[in-house]
Amino acid sequence: MSPVDITAAALEHLESMSTLHPDLSEPYQNLVGLYQRKLWHQLTIGSLEFVSNPSTTLRTTAEGTNSYLALFDKVILPIDKKLNQLTLARIASSVAFSLLDDPPYKDGVAARAILENLLEKRDRLGPSAALHAESRLGLLGLTVLARSGEALTTESSIKALEATKESITKNRSVLAELADTESEAAVVHSAFYETAMTYRKAVGPPEAYYREAIQYVAYTSLSDLSKEERYNLATDLSLAALTGEGVFNFGEVVTAPALQCLEGTDLYYLVELLSAGARGDVLGFQRVADAHAAAIQIQPSLVSRADAVKEKITLLALVNMVFERPSLERTLSFEDIADRVVVPLDQVEWVIMRALSLKLIKGTMDQVEQTVDVTWVMPRVLDNKQMSELATRFGEWAVKVSKTKDYMLEHTGALINQ
Repeated sequence: MSPVDITAAALEHLESMSTLHPDLSEPYQNLVGLYQRKLWHQLTIGSLEFVSNPSTTLRTTAEGTNSYLALFDKVILPIDKKLNQLTLARIASSVAFSLLDDPPYKDGVAARAILENLLEKRDRLGPSAALHAESRLGLLGLTVLARSGEALTTESSIKALEATKESITKNRSVLAELADTESEAAVVHSAFYETAMTYRKAVGPPEAYYREAIQYVAYTSLSDLSKEERYNLATDLSLAALTGEGVFNFGEVVTAPALQCLEGTDLYYLVELLSAGARGDVLGFQRVADAHAAAIQIQPSLVSRADAVKEKITLLALVNMVFERPSLERTLSFEDIADRVVVPLDQVEWVIMRALSLKLIKGTMDQVEQTVDVTWVMPRVLDNKQMSELATRFGEWAVKVSKTKDYMLEHTGALINQ
């Protein structure tokens, strides 16, 4: 088609949709105006905003087809070379996902075709847009698989999951080369980690899910997620932190805004468990667990890994005990440790050895004297109370330094003259 024909077809489609759906006349007429004035950047942004709100803007055409797909085919694709390529990939993704809720396309074939056809132009897309499109294609496949209800052990499911894993592995190195300072970086990172997070939610283990999810939260605005999505994310993230092997930085989760959506819900006890764990409060953790025993029993991951969770809280109690001590007072007696972490005295040595082996602390243990001298403790995210305690400690340290300086200034002359 000639440029004139392309323009005429695009404007005709936008005008017809404006007439067909009067309540959407304003946004469609806005796109008409931008197209006529050849304001491609503004047209791209306007189109992305339009297809990002399916609850209000997704309709059908006069022929009964998906309105987003018609917009993409008749307006966006004919001028795709003139558009920002990452925004183009984002539009394509929104269109593709809108098809999954349309009965004729719920198998995902047409949705996949949109992104696969776009990726055939990889060289023009550039690394950011291509990575975004590939990530969303992987998420699309996982979504279709989840909605199908097919067991993950079937041959087709295994094949689909393996393909997604290979894509994630390949794209992780590409992601590492993208500069975080780029204005578009957050969008690409968010898309990648959402796919990686969803994959790990399907296949596990929880610690792997946690690593991907905490990155997703860092690059994603919660306002972009629905209430249900925020609730599910907060629940899954909390459970992964509690049960994931090697996940001890509870403060990183507790301070995440994502967990706020659990407040006032029947799952808020997860936040209370995490908060108690972050403080190393063994008795507080047990009180919350006892108060919500029935709710915990219907969480398979908490039930199956109950012993591992208990061990984790015990170790966090030791970590916090060390942190609460001044750096020059970190020789701990076994008896004090037993009281703080709430274990029998004869199990303290095992707790210390376990903490040392996991590199939660560094130091030396004296089995004869029944003490441990700790020289280093695991860095982690602190809550407001812990930050306040740390600030107080810094203040005390500053006073000591100042007194030492004054002493040295006062006695330096005398020392030199001796």
